[in-house]
Amino acid sequence: MRFAPVLIPLLAGARSRLASMAASAAALPIIQDSRGVELAGDALTARLKEKRVALYFSAGWCPMCTSFEPSLQTFRKAAEQSGKPLEIIYVGSDRSKADQGQRASALNMMQVPFDGEARANLKRAHKVWPGAEVVQFGMGRRSGVPALVVLGANSADELAFVAAESLGAKALGDWPLDAGEGLWK
Repeated sequence: MRFAPVLIPLLAGARSRLASMAASAAALPIIQDSRGVELAGDALTARLKEKRVALYFSAGWCPMCTSFEPSLQTFRKAAEQSGKPLEIIYVGSDRSKADQGQRASALNMMQVPFDGEARANLKRAHKVWPGAEVVQFGMGRRSGVPALVVLGANSADELAFVAAESLGAKALGDWPLDAGEGLWK
């Protein structure tokens, strides 16, 4: 019985960490893997754990996007090799579900489903969409594509903005890889 006072705080801490992990996954919309299979709950939490997470706004028909992506993939690989793994979630502006699926697969990125309102909601929330979608979303954007929104740890809150449309590959220097608040737990 004399171990009970020690165990109670440990168990409470474990419950708190589990609740925090569940809350982090719940902060995001429905996410699919690169093949279009929905990731939820523990599977999504495990995939994001100990990684820096960003939303990647892009489109396969966009030449600026496709020319930026080799630099993004090199950056991603270098970050992983330096012990700072990234998880990038594709928020597509592709013209079809098949096009988006092919892009997510080719880039090896999780994706926000093509169907439903989640993509549109993220575009509105972060004010990022291509010029081709101005009729749908209006003129009040801060950037077109490509762009990345780096998320804070365990939340959908924005930690940093990577303005790849205007700065190209050098915008990747704006990603705060060393920021502890950007590491999902």
